[in-house]
Amino acid sequence: MKALIFAAGFGERMRPLTETTPKPLLEAGGKPLIVRHLEKLAACGIREVVVNTSWLAEQFPRALGDGGRWGLRITYSYEGPTPLETGGGMLHALPLLGDDPFVLVNGDICTDYDFAALPAAPAGLAHLVLVDAPGYAAQGDFALDADGLVRSDGARKLTYSGIGVYRPELLAGWRAVIGEAPGADAAPPRFKLAPLLRAAMRGDRISGERYRGAWTDVGTPERLAQLDAMLAGA
Repeated sequence: MKALIFAAGFGERMRPLTETTPKPLLEAGGKPLIVRHLEKLAACGIREVVVNTSWLAEQFPRALGDGGRWGLRITYSYEGPTPLETGGGMLHALPLLGDDPFVLVNGDICTDYDFAALPAAPAGLAHLVLVDAPGYAAQGDFALDADGLVRSDGARKLTYSGIGVYRPELLAGWRAVIGEAPGADAAPPRFKLAPLLRAAMRGDRISGERYRGAWTDVGTPERLAQLDAMLAGA
């Protein structure tokens, strides 16, 4: 099983820190965020990782190399100077990921979730890890029903953690779902993943789980400082 780490964004909310360092390479507890993911992925038996890059892309191979120090083989999916959003970035990386389900991790989160708990082959097109909406979020993203299926709406909205297992087939027919959205006609195309997930939810093809452990979306310098202090005191 392979893994994809999303690391291509500009990190605009993290400025000025991200003016010189891509967000996944920012340190918390003396270690870059993305390195924590690489260690956890290696620990659960994954050996091949794709990292998508754009902003300050040259810093990733300089910092991570080929992944050998973690027993991994890292390849880089460079998207050009403008990130391709989540859907376009995943589509662009598919030739490196192959035809089997793969783990997806956002490079700008920190969590104690055990990646070994993820299903190797989701019954549907994806399996998402959801968390309780943090206090700074106005509302959650999706709901989880009693059968373990993820829905666009529900009585209690949870937040997508940025962790999941995806089948490449989720992107089949992406154009019919995305339509003429801005960026869809670019080469390579640029579009968000959420519309594809919501379309698959209508067909009962997205499963999920609620995780109650430690999880941080490192979206601002303040949150990074809080995480750094927490990890330093652990």
